[in-house]
Amino acid sequence: MYVKTATIMKQVGLHARPATFLIQKANEFKCSLWIEKDERRVNAKSLLGVLSLGVAKGSTIRIIGEGLDEVDAVDTLCRLIDSDFAEAE
Repeated sequence: MYVKTATIMKQVGLHARPATFLIQKANEFKCSLWIEKDERRVNAKSLLGVLSLGVAKGSTIRIIGEGLDEVDAVDTLCRLIDSDFAEAE
């Protein structure tokens, strides 16, 4: 298991468009990926799950990966978040 923390700085938070970019990137990896906020954990490859967290600007989330490519997957998602989703646009 590999875990990193990220802070969402996108003005709209992790809403529909940025969440879609995150999920598309997550689905490029074979490992299991989760996003955790306030003791709630959802599948990072599920749009409804990610949106259900209600991640607003300034929220801190944990990205958790488990599997063969977990380090690459978690690091890639964190880079996407840190870039304010610029890589996806």
